[in-house]
Amino acid sequence: MSTDDPDRDQRHKTRMERKKSVVDEKIAAAQQERGVLLVNTGNGKGKSSAAFGVVARALGHGQQVAVIQFVKSRTDTGEEALLSKQPGVRWHVMGEGFTWESQDRHRDTIAARAAWDLALNYLQDPAIGLLVLDEMTYAFKYNWLNLDEVIAALRARTPMQHVIVTGRAAPPALIDAADTVSEINVVKHAFQAGVKAMPGLDF
Repeated sequence: MSTDDPDRDQRHKTRMERKKSVVDEKIAAAQQERGVLLVNTGNGKGKSSAAFGVVARALGHGQQVAVIQFVKSRTDTGEEALLSKQPGVRWHVMGEGFTWESQDRHRDTIAARAAWDLALNYLQDPAIGLLVLDEMTYAFKYNWLNLDEVIAALRARTPMQHVIVTGRAAPPALIDAADTVSEINVVKHAFQAGVKAMPGLDF
């Protein structure tokens, strides 16, 4: 089929002109400048990885970043090895491992509370442009933290600070409070086929 079709080219040009007009109108209407609350949730792989990509972006703009990991206890991940050494990054591994590993609700609750106390300090620090609360949603699922208290503190944070919360099963109240919510779902996962977690890909 020939691509040299003047009528088709004109129709495409007309559609793109209409699309550009709509996009330009939306851009012109979006004039607020403030911190944004993002939630990365769902059962699929990549919620934390997406957040760490934003860490790299923030660093590229010279922003200060803090990362608090609520569940992970391992310190051998590739993202920590790279990003924690960057000027402007404060990286905290605060978890006791996944609940099926720790098997100690009291200890998990204490760890989550310590992580949240640290987060409260960062939420009031205007020098921190981006705060990542990695795998925080598990603290609500297992009642380690009070959801209403957390949402109130997120809303009262320093005005220009962006916050990313990651983890499965984000509660509806957190989703309602967020500005941007991304749900990452599972289509296939190599682990289901017996492939072990691989360095550089999974950690």
